[in-house]
Amino acid sequence: MRKLKSADDLEILKDNILSKHNPEERIISICCGTGCRAYKAHKVAEAFKQELEKSKLKKKVIVKTTGCHGFCERGPLVVFHPEKIFYQHVAIEDVPEIVEKTINNGEIIERLLYPDPKTGKPLTYEYEIPFYKWQHRKVFGNNGLIDPTSIEDYISLGGYSAFAKAVSGQNPEGIIEDVKKSGLRGRGGAGFPTGKKWEFLAIQEKKPKYIVCNGDEGDPGAYMDRSLLEGNPQSVIEGMLIGAYSTGASHGYIYVRTEYPLAIQHLHIALNQARELGLLGNNILNTKFSFDIQLVQGAGAFVCGEETALIRSIEGRRSAPVIRPPFPVEKGINGYPTMISNVETWANIPIILREGSKKYVQTGVGKSTGTKIFSLVGKIKNTGLVEVPMGITIRDIVEKIGGGAPDNAQVKAIQTGGPSGGCIPASLFDLTIDYESLVKAGSMMGSGGLIVMDENTCMVDLARYFLEFTKNESCGKCTFCRIGTKRMLEILERITAGEGKDGDIEKLEDLAYKIKTSSLCGLGQTAPNPVLTTLKYFRSEYEAHIYEKKCPAKTCTALISYKIDEEKCTGCRACVKKCPVNAISGEVKKAHTIDKDICIKCGVCISVCKFEAVIKI
Repeated sequence: MRKLKSADDLEILKDNILSKHNPEERIISICCGTGCRAYKAHKVAEAFKQELEKSKLKKKVIVKTTGCHGFCERGPLVVFHPEKIFYQHVAIEDVPEIVEKTINNGEIIERLLYPDPKTGKPLTYEYEIPFYKWQHRKVFGNNGLIDPTSIEDYISLGGYSAFAKAVSGQNPEGIIEDVKKSGLRGRGGAGFPTGKKWEFLAIQEKKPKYIVCNGDEGDPGAYMDRSLLEGNPQSVIEGMLIGAYSTGASHGYIYVRTEYPLAIQHLHIALNQARELGLLGNNILNTKFSFDIQLVQGAGAFVCGEETALIRSIEGRRSAPVIRPPFPVEKGINGYPTMISNVETWANIPIILREGSKKYVQTGVGKSTGTKIFSLVGKIKNTGLVEVPMGITIRDIVEKIGGGAPDNAQVKAIQTGGPSGGCIPASLFDLTIDYESLVKAGSMMGSGGLIVMDENTCMVDLARYFLEFTKNESCGKCTFCRIGTKRMLEILERITAGEGKDGDIEKLEDLAYKIKTSSLCGLGQTAPNPVLTTLKYFRSEYEAHIYEKKCPAKTCTALISYKIDEEKCTGCRACVKKCPVNAISGEVKKAHTIDKDICIKCGVCISVCKFEAVIKI
């Protein structure tokens, strides 16, 4: 491809790309994001190519390997366009049958369809499936339509048209004003207004100016940014180009943790393709605007989600936060003005410029406009990535999209905002998901992790788990963060071990508020949130652990024991054979017993019993 010299050249290229496509062509879209690759989706894609070559079809069929489609637990996912027939759990062995029946003869293979969770009826089309039906996929929507290694695919769907329009005549101040009017807020944490950030960078006189894409996604269970970088990296690059042009930045960085190898691979390809077309480099589209992007791999330190720590890492120094002010927009990389936004924030920018701020604000609620991508994981039937309008209720996400908890269990709570967020009980699930509502409930939006807990989750142990994570990820610079989180963790470990004592709850609360008010960066300031919200909404569970020496959820090993129901036990001896310490005894076809002094509470007996005779007490 030759370098583009103008916005008109981009439009001509788009027309040429579209002219090559026959509207009657069948496209097989195969999710090849990291999640589906774990199920060998890339090998399924190769099997399709080989089988189609052998079949010699009259009409051309294109196999498109795309990024994540979102419905991760159902992978490998295969969608047939234009009909949007949706097949789940597709294996290599299924491919010959699919080519013969579905592609050649138009037959639907029912066993590969998704069954309706209420009726069990097989659902043929993607848009019928509840997981997709209730979403509003604006940022994430093209993930299942384009090959992330093809810039032509991105351009064919209008990619870079927003940037071309901006750089070819739009006033930078006008663009910033449009971003401000859109109400877009940072999708990586605190939700600071994006347009104001751009304005602050634009007025800085010191040069050079830098912009940074923060792809250091470290929340347990969160992978929204990874999937965008894997599936649609050009959308992020276009957003950064628009941001650089509007603020006067001349250089950009995309900072990605090295644990994301596929995202890094696709970013290298995307950046090189953008350079080859002249969309990165000097005098872009024959204008005076010059800009390039450097990819930086981080070592996976959670604290690098904080702006100043990330900047130090880019500079090759130890990633520890520094006191603000001055803020990065005044003094950032190498002492020069720097603006940082996360992956999803940058991917929203081309959408705002294409559709206009007036249309953008029609999605969302109040000061929380647009959509948000969430990672929906935990005790939920439909695990995956969901994109929903701001203002949707937690209940709609958990029940309509997520399908509720598996095994007929009751959903107990949801953790929003990652390890630094808070636990919201099921009684508050009619709460709308927006920045202000979540903070009022004691949690936060964060980068978008949603972890669902059911009745079998111990909230004290959950708080211990998240605090252990943040304690380990602390850079150690602040005394209260370094030592305070350790002391809180010690108390929680004692409580879950059955050694809790009177006054522990008060000590936890006292330490939590001191850590929040004395820590330098957001990691320490928010680390106590899981403890404070579980104390607020599930205080009775703490009290049961401390005063009754019981775990209501029956998960804390030190506070439970096992017994065998004599009426249900058939004496099959399955548990006797599997018990690793010979704690179970009894004659064949007679009720068995468990010696509590020997039992190590491993739970093997429960897992092997077919008669539900072994119970926790």
